[in-house]
Amino acid sequence: MADEPSSSAEATLPPLTATPRHFIRDVILHGKFQLLSSLSPEETDLCRHGLYFQDGERRVDYILTYQVKKHSSSRSRRHSSRLTDNALTRSLRGGRHPPPRSARPDPESGHAESAADHHEDDKRLRREEFENNLREMGLELEKDEGTKTPGVGFVKIHAPWNVLCREAEFMKLKMPTKKVYGVKQGSSVVEKINTFISKVTDPLHPNIEEKRTENLKHLSYPFSREKQHLFDLSDRDSFFDSKTRSSIVFEVLKRTKCTKSKFSMGITSLLGSGVYHAAYPLHDGDIDGENVEPNDRKLLYEEWASYSVFYKYQPVGLIRKYFGEKIGLYFAWLGVYTQMLIPASLVGVIVFLYGCVTVDDNIPSMEICDTRRNITMCPLCDRVCSYWNLSTACGTARASHLFDNPATVFFSIFMALWAAFFMEHWKRRQMRLNYEWDLTGFEEEEEAHKDHPRAEYEFRVMQKTLKKEHKSQKTEKEKLTCKDRCPAYMTNIVMMLLMIGVTFAIVFGVILYRISTKAALHMSSNPTTRSNVRITVKTTAAIINLVVILILDEVYGAVARWLTELEVPKTDKSFEERLIFKTFILKFVNAFTPIIYIAFFRGRLVGRPGSYLYVFESYRMEECAHGGCLMELCIQLSITMLGKQLIQNNLFEIGVPKLKKLIRYIKSKRSAFQEQEREKKLRRYETDFLLDPFSGLTPEYMEMIIQFGFVTLFVASFPLAPLFALLNNIIEIRLDAKKFVAELRRPVAARAKDIGIWYNLLRGVAKVAVIVNAFVISFTSDFIPRLVYQYMYSPDGSMHGFVNHTLSYFNVSHFQNRTAPMEPLFLGFSVDICRYKDYREPPWSATPYDVSKEFWAVLAARLAFVIVFQNVVMLMSDVVDWIIPDMPKDISLQIHKEKLLMVDLFMKEEQGKMQVVDTTCAGAEKENTSNHSPLLRPRSVSHAQNSY
Repeated sequence: MADEPSSSAEATLPPLTATPRHFIRDVILHGKFQLLSSLSPEETDLCRHGLYFQDGERRVDYILTYQVKKHSSSRSRRHSSRLTDNALTRSLRGGRHPPPRSARPDPESGHAESAADHHEDDKRLRREEFENNLREMGLELEKDEGTKTPGVGFVKIHAPWNVLCREAEFMKLKMPTKKVYGVKQGSSVVEKINTFISKVTDPLHPNIEEKRTENLKHLSYPFSREKQHLFDLSDRDSFFDSKTRSSIVFEVLKRTKCTKSKFSMGITSLLGSGVYHAAYPLHDGDIDGENVEPNDRKLLYEEWASYSVFYKYQPVGLIRKYFGEKIGLYFAWLGVYTQMLIPASLVGVIVFLYGCVTVDDNIPSMEICDTRRNITMCPLCDRVCSYWNLSTACGTARASHLFDNPATVFFSIFMALWAAFFMEHWKRRQMRLNYEWDLTGFEEEEEAHKDHPRAEYEFRVMQKTLKKEHKSQKTEKEKLTCKDRCPAYMTNIVMMLLMIGVTFAIVFGVILYRISTKAALHMSSNPTTRSNVRITVKTTAAIINLVVILILDEVYGAVARWLTELEVPKTDKSFEERLIFKTFILKFVNAFTPIIYIAFFRGRLVGRPGSYLYVFESYRMEECAHGGCLMELCIQLSITMLGKQLIQNNLFEIGVPKLKKLIRYIKSKRSAFQEQEREKKLRRYETDFLLDPFSGLTPEYMEMIIQFGFVTLFVASFPLAPLFALLNNIIEIRLDAKKFVAELRRPVAARAKDIGIWYNLLRGVAKVAVIVNAFVISFTSDFIPRLVYQYMYSPDGSMHGFVNHTLSYFNVSHFQNRTAPMEPLFLGFSVDICRYKDYREPPWSATPYDVSKEFWAVLAARLAFVIVFQNVVMLMSDVVDWIIPDMPKDISLQIHKEKLLMVDLFMKEEQGKMQVVDTTCAGAEKENTSNHSPLLRPRSVSHAQNSY
């Protein structure tokens, strides 16, 4: 029976690039080479699944992949044959063969070696040095080039116990101690309420074992090798879970240097230069199939990534355990946001239903729809448009009332307070998670680790240092200054302004499309086409805007990343924050510029009949419908929001992975069934290699931040926005869950105690939403003009006569040249006076067509409303922020209790040490006393006395 394999790196299987002579040396020196045939069936199965080394005992904690030349496949097969029962014999026989190309030059192919081959050899040498350095750091490595994945070699990495302990102490990882204490929920009344709520919501909790470990918690303490007795180390294999092990290995990979690439630091530099193609930790196991062993990944797939559990809470604790705190916080935040959308959706639906119920009692709509009034309106465009009756806008007026009614003002105030409650609720939830996940006091570790330089930064510093050495022959480490980055900063400013200008230009192009299309449709001989001009132009323009937004979103994402890379930020944290800021600015402008135009500019830069404002001297600026621009704003907002959510967020996320899988099937020239059967035979690290790499949480957060903008910024015009956001998020959570569990490589666990810059963006959007909704209610809707008329100009204090009050008169003989309608008798009678929506003096007054005093009264009321609404709502939001404490009281008490327990634990430890010391000293004195003869003792005493 072979000896137990050593924990040192030398006890691993010899690398496949080693010569037979090296292999014999390893076998003779260590005598601990264990063949696959000597393993038990269970260990053999684990090895074949790729979760363990060939000895079946050491777990694979991390994988590095690199390119393998095709001509080396036969050599790989020779090396893999060593794993059979006569591997030693084959290796001895292989010693008579000439050494491989890496050990000696090949005279036949030496002259034909290309620059690419030289580059590959350089990469191989750098890999060998890096892997040797990893072994010196204590990691254990094993190579595998004879896989079913052609052209790819795998380096399996295992961190032994001593390395895990060393790095855990260096990273200050908090680990659970043996000490367990009870967690109190507060007063007895609160505890009873929580117990009742827990029983009621029990069907909504996921079916996982670790849920609700009733009121017990392990006391946590930063791991220390000197204080290992504090921790429960009875099962060392499970003390550090797979998430922690992979993050520890990743820290070692980042710190390990490769001197062959000057100033290169860690795995990030080697990945950037192509020495390695990928680096990733392994998933815990399969999620489906026959005889699949239970694992956390399978449990997440069943209880989180399935659409059948859409009504259940997310297993946030298990998500954190498997993916780490950063991803756990994202899904916890997404869950809190989705839960908070439920009351907002209910109130929004009630507001919409209120508009539906009161639409028949709305006096302005009734006046517009009254055909007996026979109000003749001025043409909507020059020449091709004719006069029209106001009653034809009946449908638009009634539809506008659904969103433009007194309840929308209340809903705007409610949503501003809702945003404040949401932010406070998330802060409290975040504090609770920090306590439960042992993240209190994390700032020091974060500060210590955030300054690790990125690979691109190191490369630029290397280039700068080499230039200085070439000029001055002095070797000193340089750093990038503002002067070095000045061209990148200027490029950033110019490109950002250019991209924003492109967005404005496209919005202007859509405006021209609406103007020209409306004129063209009015020229149609089809009466149905002419009667539906407004709805056709609005809908098609909104769809065009949506398509452009979707395309520019992808372009702007790539541009933002390119601009951030130009700046060469030093750390990953700095890179991420700069990328987020640029992406947010560009995508926010892209999504909301068309909406802002409709809400605040359309219909206000028009002019009046006889003196219209033209673009390029031929395109007359657009007017709003008589019901106001709020209905058009609602159409644009709903199509953009629903389109982005359905197409970009959901359809792309579902369709793109399936399309990639289809392309892979086509490239492999196998059927889908054959490819699936082949993938089942692959080992774990090969299967994970075929998955998409994890690209960060920025796209996920960005989707939700833009959605939060749709929900809060223009909610006065679209009360159903929270409902559509809620329905989208229910699908989005499960879609993201499935993507993380089944379609992406397992990301390296990252620690974080908050959601970072995203929280500041949320607060900024919530503050801007108050101002935007104040202007929407005041200037876009007819809420303020109705109030002014009702309390200042109405004879009986009602809304009767409001429509006539908002319409001005125009004498058709005052039309400019070539702007009068070509069909003046379109209505069947001659028109002398037409009406248009504005507050202007009639043509028979002393100052015809000047703005009237009613205009100034309405404008003053609008501005006053903006000021009052903004200050009152922000004051109420600040009051909510002040009343609700950031940290729950029970959590602050538990944190204080933990500190006291920790002090008590160390005091008992010190007392125990003192007792041990006292006992040892007493035993030593007793032993010394018994060793001395009684006859000599008086003599020695007397001698001592005489010495005095």
